[in-house]
Formats: sequence, C-alpha cells, structure tokens
Amino acid sequence: MLYPKKVKHRKWHKGRNRDRKIDTRGTELAFGDFGLKAMESKWITARQIEAARRAIIRYLKKGGRLWIRIFPDKPITTKGAEVPMGGGKGSVDHYVFSAKPGRVIFEIAGISEEMAREAFDKASHKFGIKTKFVKHES
Repeated sequence: MLYPKKVKHRKWHKGRNRDRKIDTRGTELAFGDFGLKAMESKWITARQIEAARRAIIRYLKKGGRLWIRIFPDKPITTKGAEVPMGGGKGSVDHYVFSAKPGRVIFEIAGISEEMAREAFDKASHKFGIKTKFVKHES
C-alpha cells in the first residue's frame, strides 16, 4: 500500500469537504492514452487505491502501462475501541487522498480502448465515488 515515508506533521486537522469545488490540478491526461477521472468529492484510502491497482493489473495481465496519478498523504487518526472522551487525539491509523471532481486517478497506455474501459470499470467498483472514462484527444 501507498503511504508517506516521511511527513512534516504527523497528525493533520480533518478539514472540510467542499463539494462545490472542482480540482484545478491533475485534470488532464499527462502520460497515458486513457484515464479514470473522479466525478465526486471523497477521501480515497490507500487500501482502495491498491485494490483498484490490483484489479487493473490482473485484467491487463502483462500488456499496457499503468500510472497512478494520486498519492494518499493525509493521515487519518483513530482512538481505540471503548476509549473514553478526552486523552488527546488518537494515533495515525491510515492515509487517504482527498479527491475532488475532475482529478485523474489512473492512466493507461499500450492497450485498446475496450480493454481500458473494462479495466477501469473493474477499478471503479473499488472506489465509493462516481468516475468517468476519459481518452486522449489527438
């Protein structure tokens, strides 16, 4: 799974989910011919990214090249079960990427459009958000 090797701040504030904002960076295809684009705001966990990556790689077998365009760098903390209120913030449990609409999550090159659509369809089931298949305009 993906997680940062070193962080400047171990624990972050939660932040607010701004539904109306769309992403301005990472919205165009940069490496591959086909991409999977997020259409909703939501946290995507490192586990979800890894599960989607495995689904794509299994479907492609040995063909094609895959790029992961997101990285989970936001730490999410949890306190243990049945821990009373107070006692400070819990320890870091996992990492997430805060996706906004328009962000390209994955890119693929070197395969046909039908295969790319099918691979991204399998991967999109691993995320809890609506996604869209995009292709390079040339």
